[in-house]
Amino acid sequence: MPDQPTIRFHGAAGTVTGSCHLIEFRETRILVDCGLFQGSKTEKELNYRVFPFDPRMIDAVILTHAHIDHSGLLPKLVKTGFDGPIFATPGTIDLCSVMLPDSAHIQESEVEHLNRRNQRRGRLTVAPIYTAEDAAVAVTLLRAVELETWQTAAEGIRFRFWNAGHLLGSASVEMEIAGSPTVRMLFSGDIGPSHKLLQFDPEAPAGWDYVVCESTYGDTDRIEATDQTRREALRAEVVAATHPDGALLVPSFAVERTQELLADLVYLMEAGEIAKCPIIIDSPLATRASAIFRKHARDMENGALLAKAMQARNVRFTETVEQSKAVDFIKGFHIVIAASGMCEAGRIRHRLKNWLWRDEATVLLVGYQAAGTLGRILEDGASMVRIQGDDIKVRARIRRLDIYSGHADGPELAEWVRARQPVRAGVFLVHGEDEGISGLRQRLLAFLPEQRITSPHLDAAFRLTPEGPVDISDAAQPPRIDPIRVGSTDWHNDFQSLVLDLQDKLAKTADDKARGVIVRKLRRVLAE
Repeated sequence: MPDQPTIRFHGAAGTVTGSCHLIEFRETRILVDCGLFQGSKTEKELNYRVFPFDPRMIDAVILTHAHIDHSGLLPKLVKTGFDGPIFATPGTIDLCSVMLPDSAHIQESEVEHLNRRNQRRGRLTVAPIYTAEDAAVAVTLLRAVELETWQTAAEGIRFRFWNAGHLLGSASVEMEIAGSPTVRMLFSGDIGPSHKLLQFDPEAPAGWDYVVCESTYGDTDRIEATDQTRREALRAEVVAATHPDGALLVPSFAVERTQELLADLVYLMEAGEIAKCPIIIDSPLATRASAIFRKHARDMENGALLAKAMQARNVRFTETVEQSKAVDFIKGFHIVIAASGMCEAGRIRHRLKNWLWRDEATVLLVGYQAAGTLGRILEDGASMVRIQGDDIKVRARIRRLDIYSGHADGPELAEWVRARQPVRAGVFLVHGEDEGISGLRQRLLAFLPEQRITSPHLDAAFRLTPEGPVDISDAAQPPRIDPIRVGSTDWHNDFQSLVLDLQDKLAKTADDKARGVIVRKLRRVLAE
């Protein structure tokens, strides 16, 4: 292999999920993250395919944080032959110890339901991406590395973690590759915003050859956020949602977003700014994660505030299925926070089936909604959605509150890159859809030459030379999916929308004769 290292972007390239970057140097191969793809069915199908590299040849994994779009394919990596160390901060290891088994449970449960439907329809059954046993083995490979402490990953590559301000344990990765000359790289991971309730501001040194930077909200300018403005925005949403017979549903990532919302809701209630009501954390994972946050309270900003909120008398954590089902029978206004944050799995889908068709309900989206997810479909104003095979009319108020995002916005990301200057060879923009990448690119052009900014597509490969990246993507091995289909809706989304539109059109048509005309026209189109 050449003495200059290479990097391959096997995830989070043109999309915000599936983070996976492969560094190759001489005989050494290191992964930074190994995350699950979310979004459209086309992207999620990548989770079932073979990896575009041999897991047995990977020497180590460096994990930026525990979120499933960064860690969620680690059990599959282990299942297919990887047995090296997975380096992470202590907080990330604690969270992964509950998040990876939970992810495996979701894989197994969803496949079980799908296979029952497939059998009834005469279709082939499928296997889960990985099992609880695979997740348990992956957890045993986690190795703790404290912040700002040098660690050898494998021969010729060392690294250290810096606080990324995004999540308990989240880190940016400083990497030194001992080539000729030595290459210094910084992987941002996910960068937190300046107003995070529980995390201190991001940190990292300056002066790099290469920076790999997330761009999730690169096109977004949020309001100037403080504890007061964040809570005022939440208070306004809760007041507007309050209905004597209603509910406020908050699809939320079970780790950190849920805990931040809980802390602010209890704070507002105890301050008398919103009326006290039941707050239900309807997520076993959030319950287990909250215990980990309590353990690390001293390491977090405002950790004592969260610990107090978790003990409030009106806060209830559901663990069992029976406890979750009982939420349907609560009388009077209540707030339910449930995973997943993009409405793609978990108990929030049951809550949505129960409430979306009711005028007295409000759904408050508080995180990024990837293209093709149910959360994005609701955010874009769908009047009808399909959940677990049922068509649901959307009568609930759909609201969005971006101020709780765990990601820095465009100005904050640009400032983070500016503070890392000089960046001598290049910046790679990852973990973003087209709008976010383009928005951040425009901001970086204020202080970086255009030729130093690269937006890699899925499975792209580059040699990291002192002068800048050289594209060495193999034309004989094209990307696993066309880059134009990454980070966007696909034909599955279009088909579901068509079916719902057809049902709505037939329902509104005057009589059976007119409906028959529509059906015959469709049949003629299909026949052609």
